[in-house]
Amino acid sequence: MPESMPQRADYRHFQPIITRWHDNDVYGHVNNVTYYSFFDTAVNTYLIEKGGLDIHDGEVVGFVVSSACDYFASIAFPDRIEIGLRVGKLGSSSVQYELAVFKADEDEACAAGRFVHVFVERATNRPVAIAGLLREALQQLVM
Repeated sequence: MPESMPQRADYRHFQPIITRWHDNDVYGHVNNVTYYSFFDTAVNTYLIEKGGLDIHDGEVVGFVVSSACDYFASIAFPDRIEIGLRVGKLGSSSVQYELAVFKADEDEACAAGRFVHVFVERATNRPVAIAGLLREALQQLVM
């Protein structure tokens, strides 16, 4: 668990997401596994739009090799949320993303997560250096 509650000002980029009816579980809140989908959506939208990642035909793809999430407050359909995104560590072939779930217009996070992408050559699944536009986009998120 983070030492202090993540705040909106701690993040560099925000991806709006509208919760869906089927995100709720039988307890009436968004199921924990769905948060990982939100994180994946926020990161990959950013990589496609800002980093030029070609998920269909590109030579390089990102594999998630580690992930975790801490929960502080519930969200539920029909909440409008924003996923805060920053980079905690940018290596030669890997990046650690740090993410947080915020209800629209709220400063304290409802959840905070992290995951690591290793970028690999699609044809061989071997790690490759993060370069060019992709590296530039990730560099903009480093705190």
